[in-house]
Amino acid sequence: MSPLRSRPGTERGHAGTEDGPAARPAPTTLPRTGPATWARDLAMGMRFAAGGGREGWIRTALTAAGVALGVSVLLLGASVPSLLESWHGREQARENLGQEHDPRPADDTMLYTSADTTFHGAQIRGRLVRPDGAHPPVPPGVDRLPDPGRMLVSPALARLLDSPDGALLRDRLHYEVAGHIGDEGLRGPKELTYLAQPAALHEADGYRIDHFGKSWQPPPLRAPVALLVIMSCVALMMPVVVFIGTSVRFGNERRERRLAALRLVGADVPTTRRIASGESLFGSLLGLAAGALLFLGARQLASVITLWDVNVFPSDVSPGPLATPLIVLLVPIASVLVTLFAQRGVTVEPLGVVRDRPAVRRRLWWRVALPAVGALLLLPLARDRPWTDTPLNTVRLAAGAMLLLLGVTALLPWLVDAVVRRLHGGPVTWQLATRRLQLSSGSATRAVSGITVAVAGAIAVHMLMTGMQTGYAQAYARSGKLPQIGLWGGGSSWPQTERALTALRATPGVTAVRGTVDANIGGLPVAGGDPDRTSMATVAIGSCAELRRLARIGSCRDGDTFVTDAREKDSPVAPGATVDLNPASSHPALSQEGPTTPRPWTVPRTARATRLLAPGHGPGLFSYDLLATPSALDTAKLPSPDMELKVDFDRGTKDAVEHIRNTAARIDPTMNEFSTLHNPHDAQYSSVRDGLFTAAIVTLLLIGAGLIISTVEQLQERRRLLSALDAFGTRRATLAWSILWQTALPVTLGLGLALGCGLTLGTLLLTMIDNPVTVDWPVVAAMTGIGAGVILFVTVLSLPALWRLMRPDGLRTE
Repeated sequence: MSPLRSRPGTERGHAGTEDGPAARPAPTTLPRTGPATWARDLAMGMRFAAGGGREGWIRTALTAAGVALGVSVLLLGASVPSLLESWHGREQARENLGQEHDPRPADDTMLYTSADTTFHGAQIRGRLVRPDGAHPPVPPGVDRLPDPGRMLVSPALARLLDSPDGALLRDRLHYEVAGHIGDEGLRGPKELTYLAQPAALHEADGYRIDHFGKSWQPPPLRAPVALLVIMSCVALMMPVVVFIGTSVRFGNERRERRLAALRLVGADVPTTRRIASGESLFGSLLGLAAGALLFLGARQLASVITLWDVNVFPSDVSPGPLATPLIVLLVPIASVLVTLFAQRGVTVEPLGVVRDRPAVRRRLWWRVALPAVGALLLLPLARDRPWTDTPLNTVRLAAGAMLLLLGVTALLPWLVDAVVRRLHGGPVTWQLATRRLQLSSGSATRAVSGITVAVAGAIAVHMLMTGMQTGYAQAYARSGKLPQIGLWGGGSSWPQTERALTALRATPGVTAVRGTVDANIGGLPVAGGDPDRTSMATVAIGSCAELRRLARIGSCRDGDTFVTDAREKDSPVAPGATVDLNPASSHPALSQEGPTTPRPWTVPRTARATRLLAPGHGPGLFSYDLLATPSALDTAKLPSPDMELKVDFDRGTKDAVEHIRNTAARIDPTMNEFSTLHNPHDAQYSSVRDGLFTAAIVTLLLIGAGLIISTVEQLQERRRLLSALDAFGTRRATLAWSILWQTALPVTLGLGLALGCGLTLGTLLLTMIDNPVTVDWPVVAAMTGIGAGVILFVTVLSLPALWRLMRPDGLRTE
């Protein structure tokens, strides 16, 4: 009989004495429930966690480590909006894309234009300036504009120019380096950019500005990219949430044995549950602090990581003002709730722990309902394709994907129970493993559920990325078969174009060059009509040799004109027709201030009909309605003609592309390049895919660590049984193999569920964006292989604990 359970009147001081009958004990002043009771019991649990000796601190440290890793990932995820805002904000502050009405030259204005280039696949942002006076606008990160012939460069570009690999780039950017651009003028520490003042910058090559800081919003994400961003967040966050839920239950077996001791000294069941919650709360609070420190250390790596061309400074990685308090509040609350939920099926008695009083079969209906509801949310999105990025669709997509992944975690315990219940017979090692899972599979399935979510999310996201990346790769493969570069820039005259053609033909690696001067022409405006609705046409001006590269021209001499077969029905071009060489633009953003003055020109009646060799694939980006030789049409009459060049080169010549770009920069530093030599989307998708794959591997390793902890705890709980088996001569290898099967069976079932869920979710996502269903089998195989590796990892690291517990002296009882 317990002393605390003694009958009234038998305890010292309460029996009848000479002073009279025994007095009744005074009622306790502490309420049985309420905030004060909760605070008292939670504080007691925290004291137990802090003062529980070596084992208590190990258990608390494991919980804190798991929570810290999860919290750091949540803080990094919550920092994405703010870092993107900072990234776009610096771009807005340093840029001016042109004003609706160009200011007149003044002391505080300057000419401004782009001079971007590419070097070995890396994009280099370049800006050229020419001040009009002594007080021109200055972009952020710059104290004063560079002098003529000089440039300011970003630190990353300075390192590239100083390196041996930057020799060709130094020839292209032939300005003298006069200083560096500060962080305020850079999107990120790895950005390659420069600001230069050339010796001469013509009015036609740029536009005039009087300030920096363009009020513009970044273009909205295209539907496939928005879909990828949403799914990446879901796939990364779900395993983290599951892992945090698993982490707060580390050491649950030993905690329950200590709670049995508390029951022995008079604590009731609700009190023990609150004390257990206090222990978890202490570990989660330590994990919060450690997670914040881990986050501060991890964000220092932001400057060396580039995802989707986004590279930021460490200071940009900062969670939002709402996200931080939510994480600080929700993680400790979640630890308490998870512990209370875990204690639901456990009865802690004074002499031990009784689990799930009778074994209750897990209900299936609600476990199937979760993925079914998720599929019902996603199926309409897949049917109403293509997917559009609206707030409602975003919520439906995120909710559907989360429910599908949660459904996998809910189905796994039922599936493990259903499978192991039907397993009988087999080798001794197999029987030991299945019998253990039949008695208690909860701890094993809890840890494996994290693997299931991580693998399912990774498979779905990689399927989505592979499908999108394959589409871009096929498009670039078709258009990039020919080694060819297109160049275009301002073309003031045909002699200028001839000099450019001569320079390019003398460039190493160039096999052929074609070029013309192109311009838009239109029909004469009708009195009272809308000038923006006049029909438009294109004209190419070039020598007979150049025109023969475009069309089937027989005899040709300077002064001839040709009407092509690419004309539309409403084209104003025809022999003898009068056209306008200065048409009003059809785009409002390019309209000039006030109406344009028509420049009539009559197409010669002698113009002959000709047929283009490759309509739509000439030196320019469009087909031509009219071909003219230089004497037939003076380029000076055209308001803004363009010089269009197409350069063929030999792939076998080293750095032929970079030599061509160097020559183009010498011809005109503002010349633009259009080519399909480099697929920028390939690097973008590869960076995201590598990042997600690495995150999935780290998550699997963390979950493997949780499996090790739960396996060792189970071994500790069975130490008397292990000692008895050792006393009867059971080999250690037999028990080692049983641990392997005990871990392998839930993981195998979980990977099967993950494969089915991931393939289903990936198929739905690809259907939403009208992409063919493509399975990234290498990733599927890698994830499956890593899952198998986790099994071996858990088994090997749990063997030392097994050897230590298999001793006959474990049968000794005090």
